[in-house]
Amino acid sequence: MENKMVENTLTDFTSALASRAPVPGGGGAAALGGALASSLASMVCALTSGKKKYAEFEDDIQRIAKRAEELRMALLAGIDEDAAAFEPLSRAYSIPKDAPERARVMEEALRDACRPPMDIAERCGQVIELLAELSRKGSAIAVSDVGVGAQLARAALISAGLNVRINLRSMADREYALSLRERLDALEEKYIPMADGAFGHVMERIG
Repeated sequence: MENKMVENTLTDFTSALASRAPVPGGGGAAALGGALASSLASMVCALTSGKKKYAEFEDDIQRIAKRAEELRMALLAGIDEDAAAFEPLSRAYSIPKDAPERARVMEEALRDACRPPMDIAERCGQVIELLAELSRKGSAIAVSDVGVGAQLARAALISAGLNVRINLRSMADREYALSLRERLDALEEKYIPMADGAFGHVMERIG
């Protein structure tokens, strides 16, 4: 893919998303949502760092800021990774059902298509961890942004998971499909309550 989607304007990206083109799709949208959540974490760190009121958390804020930037870049890269993995799958579906190579090509394409959204979901969980910490340690003037980030990351995690789950039903290797489903279940069981808890803490601080 010569033109990286992540380098497009928001207008171009959303126009492509709204079109009949196979990519970007839900996986790319989830990656963008996660990147936005991570960006908000970075912003809260920037507004908290160096403030006397939060001096006891300075080392934590610096650590969170560094990790949030890493996750932002990884999630942005996930937009193109998801698109690159989905296009072979869309082509595989067009192979005639009686073609001898169809089953093999389809299984490989399904596996490849699952990897980017699985990575996106895991990274969104890591963003939620950062935001949960910021809900307690971040500046009060930016605590609403922590809440926005928590909701975005929560939705992005679930959304990325949907892009994995829809492919699992078509996999011939049911053991492998089950292992991916279990990984997703574990991510959601861990991070959805964490995101809800962070949002609840934000609401308490807002009053």
